[in-house]
Amino acid sequence: MTENEVPRKIGLARVLSKHGYCSRSRAAELIHAGRVSVNGKIRRDPETPISGKHEQIAVDGKPILAPHKIYLMMNKPRGIVTTASDEKGRPTVYTALNARSTGRTARFGEDTPWVAPVGRLDKASEGLLLLTNDSEWGARIAAPETHLDKTYHVQVAVIADEEFVQALIRGVKTKDGELLRAKQARRLRGGQKNCWLEIVLDEGKNRQIRRLMESMGVEVLRLLRVAIGPLQLGDLAKGEHRVLNAEERRMLDRALQGNV
Repeated sequence: MTENEVPRKIGLARVLSKHGYCSRSRAAELIHAGRVSVNGKIRRDPETPISGKHEQIAVDGKPILAPHKIYLMMNKPRGIVTTASDEKGRPTVYTALNARSTGRTARFGEDTPWVAPVGRLDKASEGLLLLTNDSEWGARIAAPETHLDKTYHVQVAVIADEEFVQALIRGVKTKDGELLRAKQARRLRGGQKNCWLEIVLDEGKNRQIRRLMESMGVEVLRLLRVAIGPLQLGDLAKGEHRVLNAEERRMLDRALQGNV
């Protein structure tokens, strides 16, 4: 940093979140309660500007240290939401994190850094969800401009023919005039009243598949994300999570570099 450069500062609550201590909303509660100090002085404003590099931040008198980075994948079940807490009392991905463990899992307790979901799957959707405390890495994975493929298996209440599949790729306009389309699509298997499709997206628009199908007058019965870039959901059991291994991290990083 040169003599004239000023360190970029962000709010104290966000610093606690980025350090992996807790969610930003929980950090705000701690700050309002007078439990957070900066350089020995209690701060009660969650937006207190902090660089996060030179200040000594403590909660209940215990210093907050930079955490080790955690990268997780979860097989998110239907019926849970990807928020830290829910005003309706619905179970969240953190309920699943704390309830389930495998031999490859990171155990979550007081000494484990906070992790945040990378992007979202809505309550009715299921499948591969990444969680990390590396906010910059997570932002790159989720950013629409990286065009990282996300692959979904979707059960729809229609017998999709080739014309239907091609319509998904050409795109359909919503009532608001937004063009929604799949990067790739193909039929996987079908029954008498419904079928399964594989749909690949690379735009990252909110509820894109559900809104696309709604614009075509088709009901989505199930929606399962099976891959993010080269990372496959594989045989990870529903509701379970595990730590990404080094090769999986490298594959995702290479995919990001190739799409920039």
